[in-house]
Amino acid sequence: MSPRRAGSLAAGVLLAVAACGGGEPAESAGELLERARTTLDQTQGLHFVLTSEGAPSTGSHLAGGEGDIARPASFDGTLQVLVNGSALDLAVVSVDGTVYAQLPFTSGFSVIDPAEFGFGDPGALLDPDTGISQLLAGADDAELGEERRVDGEVVREVTASLPGDLVEQVLTSEDPGRPVQARLSVVPESGELRRVELTGPFFTPDDATYILELSDPGADVDITAPPTG
Repeated sequence: MSPRRAGSLAAGVLLAVAACGGGEPAESAGELLERARTTLDQTQGLHFVLTSEGAPSTGSHLAGGEGDIARPASFDGTLQVLVNGSALDLAVVSVDGTVYAQLPFTSGFSVIDPAEFGFGDPGALLDPDTGISQLLAGADDAELGEERRVDGEVVREVTASLPGDLVEQVLTSEDPGRPVQARLSVVPESGELRRVELTGPFFTPDDATYILELSDPGADVDITAPPTG
């Protein structure tokens, strides 16, 4: 092989190695969030666990919960709420915009206004316009974070800033004019959203954190309105 030919091949190998190891990721943070949003909008059902950190011990607000959500607008689970300083575990069902809860000292379900208990309609979490999906669409200054393995699955973190008024529609906000900082975990292979960590002024001007963990995408969940009375 001639020296010129060998030199050309060596240069080509170096360029290929540089392209594979040192360039920008094939998918940007914004593109990954858009793919996660599209995947979420096609998901028929999910299981979620919600926790909070830094919530005050007074007032009325949503502290946590766990349950199943299904399209088009259904929820069945338990929500931990603080009502006038008293902690309650409420069995909650939501179907097509009507929210039912089993209130303390009652044996059945009643139709409630969830705002009186410090939360919105959990059945709307999969609504593409008012639920989790709008947070992905409204993310600003998105940046790719590290990849890590969670429960045997590789997820990619994305950090972003979310408009406070959008977060208020999904959870709550003491000051909707202030942005909320988000750390989102997405499975690159499938585009499935696994975790949403939000830090902002949810209850008071001081920051607190909500953590939403999603699992069982596509679960076949049958949710019906409970009898009342």
